[in-house]
Amino acid sequence: MQELKDRLVAEAGAVGFSACRVCRPGDVPQVAERLRSFLEAGQHGQMGWMADRAQWRGDPTALWPEARSVIMLAENYGPGHDPLEVLERRERAAISVYAQNRDYHDVVKKRLKRLGRWLIEAAGGAPEIKVFVDTAPVMEKPLGEAAGLGWQGKHTNLVSRELGSWFFLGCIFTTLELPVDGAEADHCGSCRACLEVCPTDAFPAPYRLDARRCISYLTIEHRGPVDEELRGKLGNRIYGCDDCLAVCPWNKFAREASEAKYHARPDLVDPPLEELAQLDDAGFRARFSGSPIKRIGRDRFLRNVLYAIGNSGEGRLRAAAQAHCEDPDPAVADAARWAVARLG
Repeated sequence: MQELKDRLVAEAGAVGFSACRVCRPGDVPQVAERLRSFLEAGQHGQMGWMADRAQWRGDPTALWPEARSVIMLAENYGPGHDPLEVLERRERAAISVYAQNRDYHDVVKKRLKRLGRWLIEAAGGAPEIKVFVDTAPVMEKPLGEAAGLGWQGKHTNLVSRELGSWFFLGCIFTTLELPVDGAEADHCGSCRACLEVCPTDAFPAPYRLDARRCISYLTIEHRGPVDEELRGKLGNRIYGCDDCLAVCPWNKFAREASEAKYHARPDLVDPPLEELAQLDDAGFRARFSGSPIKRIGRDRFLRNVLYAIGNSGEGRLRAAAQAHCEDPDPAVADAARWAVARLG
């Protein structure tokens, strides 16, 4: 089994993964309690799917009782530019690094399936596998920590001493009992950079996130109008937020992604807000074909763009907001009127 695992790690690198580690499904006993506290406090906001299958999220052994090992994979998507620079250009949109090109779900899942097929063949066709990448009731970050890929930092995201903060997670559950790697220790120390940089104070305490105040949640998952107290704090962020990732000191070891599909498209690094506000549904779908941004739809996207216009301080953008004051979508119309008032 050790020889098979060594070959697996080598093959994972050959198909494009940045790191490969193994843990047991039951190596995260603390997850159930942490998840329960999070849900009971209502900090998941409108993400009802987190509560719907909480028993599987809190106990990976319940998801697939036959599984004996979890193979955790990391895939680097490090940016080739400073994602915080665009925050100073208020007339332009800030889009999270991971969404500036192809949808990572498609890219990572293809590699997971390729690696899984290799594993079945290498083990003589006997093992069963299931692959997951952020679309199933699996808590990838605690499993990644248990497998030694990194540790969950004070911002609750996984941090690696080799990759910094910029990597996706995928996992392969298997009936094979592979040798495991040790869990990674916490290396945050006294640093509070990720907590202090958050514009909306989304961290009530280190290692705790209130999603209802998180800009990534507000711009992607939250339906309807955003609380007026938070709109002004969104700045020009229209899809996601990288602030807490970008300031992590461990990013001194991060490197730019080698996968071309993760390299930022020039038109998505800092597109003009005025241009984005003119997109109709067809234009939105064409512009973001193949991008994770497409899944939030034109209305939620335009709502975010209008909040950014309202925060821009650019009076010349008032007309772009005015054009949507009677939009059929109530949240869009509300955002447009708010932006007009801010710029007026």
